Amino acid sequence: MSLQNLLAIGRLQAHQPDAAGIAKLLQAARRNLADAGIAQLSADNRFDAAYKCIMQCAMMGLWANGFRTSTSQPGHHQTAIQSLKLTMGVAQPDVIVLDALRRQRNLSDYEGDPVSTPTLQACIEQSAKLLAHTEGWLRAHRPDLLTAA
Repeated sequence: MSLQNLLAIGRLQAHQPDAAGIAKLLQAARRNLADAGIAQLSADNRFDAAYKCIMQCAMMGLWANGFRTSTSQPGHHQTAIQSLKLTMGVAQPDVIVLDALRRQRNLSDYEGDPVSTPTLQACIEQSAKLLAHTEGWLRAHRPDLLTAA
């Protein structure tokens, strides 16, 4: 499915990207990744911070392409993550892993399942990898959006 198809069915909305908005989201993603590394926090809170970094990167990919998720629709996290292949060329195997982390986030948030150490480490590693990918993609494809970063 294309970004235009997701727009047509109401999963996405048009969005005018701006450098200031990207800069704020990029700084927030960096802060969240740093917070995920604070060993004194619980595994659940560290996971949440790393997951927020993933979502912020997914949002930057959408924004840079002129879209945003329809947050009034259920499944907007899933839409954002699964759009990464279309927005920033993230490899499908990586999208599958990120989507599995989204499902773990749902279990943790909505059912109280604790986050295991291996799951936490995977989330931190994936968020760092995606943040680096996002920064590189923005530099290569949308440097105009990095003027305020």
